[in-house]
Amino acid sequence: MSYQTILYEVQGAVAVITCNRPDKLNALNREMFAELARAVDRVAADPGLRVLVLTGAGRAFVAGADIEQFTRLDPLTAREFAQAGFDLGLKLERLPIPVIAAVNGFALGGGCELAMACDIIYASEEAKFGQPEINLGIMPGFGGTQRLSRLVGKGLAKELCLTGRMLDAQEAKAAGLVARVFPADTLMEGTLKVARSLAEKGRIALRGIKEVIDRGFDLDLHSACVLEMDAFALCFASPDAFEGATAFLEKRKPKFL
Repeated sequence: MSYQTILYEVQGAVAVITCNRPDKLNALNREMFAELARAVDRVAADPGLRVLVLTGAGRAFVAGADIEQFTRLDPLTAREFAQAGFDLGLKLERLPIPVIAAVNGFALGGGCELAMACDIIYASEEAKFGQPEINLGIMPGFGGTQRLSRLVGKGLAKELCLTGRMLDAQEAKAAGLVARVFPADTLMEGTLKVARSLAEKGRIALRGIKEVIDRGFDLDLHSACVLEMDAFALCFASPDAFEGATAFLEKRKPKFL
């Protein structure tokens, strides 16, 4: 399968998707949305893949939506464009495997929204995050107001969306948006090291953790804990639970399915 706006690579059990319009700072257009959606579906259909890494080529992760398109949008086509961004984020969230965003540079507007749809965000020291749509007379449309407020709190989310202010990598980490910050030249090395480590863990447990945190976040504590208990119990339907306990007792590395 060939792509024009992205790169797709498999390294063992880890898939790497790279947004590849470096001359446009990887700005999202309809073609990139379609190719990213197809690539994520390709990952979902491959049982050999256990982790997805999403990154960008050149100086940006994704510097936002392609603004050239905005002059041709009316309310109907703008709604369709927003739906494409929302659907892509939902695909990433619903993947049964962990998704890591390796943010190498600008993650602005739609790029920040794309990163926030991933399970973990790792950032280069040179990364910048923000929702600057207000400066174009518009607002986030791919879930930015909602995911950002859930990650950093309503107050900071409002300030960032209302002012268009950018956060550097360390500010983003302090705010809870970014999990770890790496030197620019070791971002992918560090990210892939974590990805390979995750790929060796039990598939059922990985999926359960991702689902329970996502689905339980907006539930009351009791209902969320019931969700967790059910997912915990389901882990014992897999040989991985027995293998993990046995390997621990035998002081060896487990070999999960």
